Amino acid sequence: MKDAETVVFGGGGLDRAAELRGDGAGLGELAAQRDSRWIALWRGKPMVEGPAEAPRLSRLPAGHPVLADAREAPLFLGRSDKGGLWAADISPWEPPADIDIESVGAFLDASEQRHPAGPDGARFAELRAAMTRLTPFEAELAATAKALLGWHETHGFCARCGTPTRIVQAGWQRDCPSCGGHHFPRTDPVVIMLITRGEKVLLGRSPVWPEGMYSLLAGFVEPGETVEAAVRREVWEEAGVRVGRVGYLASQPWPFPASLMLGCRGEALTGEITLDPVELEAALWVGRERLAAAFQGRDPVIRPARKGAIARFLLDRWLAGTLD
Repeated sequence: MKDAETVVFGGGGLDRAAELRGDGAGLGELAAQRDSRWIALWRGKPMVEGPAEAPRLSRLPAGHPVLADAREAPLFLGRSDKGGLWAADISPWEPPADIDIESVGAFLDASEQRHPAGPDGARFAELRAAMTRLTPFEAELAATAKALLGWHETHGFCARCGTPTRIVQAGWQRDCPSCGGHHFPRTDPVVIMLITRGEKVLLGRSPVWPEGMYSLLAGFVEPGETVEAAVRREVWEEAGVRVGRVGYLASQPWPFPASLMLGCRGEALTGEITLDPVELEAALWVGRERLAAAFQGRDPVIRPARKGAIARFLLDRWLAGTLD
């Protein structure tokens, strides 16, 4: 696809400066630069500021009071043309008791939390809600920070011997002091597929999704499996549809919590749908006219995948006839 890297979280141009991760002196010099900045995340939600229709990622200077709530040393994300960029996890901060945090971590988390020391108007917002309104660079930066911090949160112990590990390489590695094991940030490959049969596309909905939401079928790639085989297996297991030719379209880092979505297209060889009720609550073949109506909010059954997700990205281009 000619515009494959315009998908949200892709193509932001972040210079990850991997050569500096093991260079303590070089990182110290970079951190001391006047325009180096830190982004803060609370329970996986980045701090943003500005109007709701055009938020921007908050970038805090060294020593900002918000950063005092960080649980660990900040993680090095890379650099911009102005200076270095780090991520700080301030999840130990406790919001005031009168702030409703019941929806924090929910599939659709609309809550926002404001740190008393944050910049004017700054708040912690769910990344899925803000992702389409951030610049490509900010979206990539926020996704990288969220995925990296999420990995550290769940991988504090050695998978070999169970010993607590220590952070090295500026946050891009954990080492075990007991057995010498090295551990690296995890990314799980997931196939997400636009399956067509003639002029119709296959949509499904998971039982745990918001009411009426339909999207493309997706599933994890298993060990020893090619991307093409994963596409065919997942569609057969979930919907009972056989798939023939498979091709790659685009990819999207998806830090919820740590996936790489591999967008593919596939041609269905059969049309009858047989659901796996554990995976899917419903599935149906949808023509272009109906999909267009769903995108406009005019379909009584279908609520399409949210803007910013690769499913919506691929469906938009299928509808416009610009997949190739």
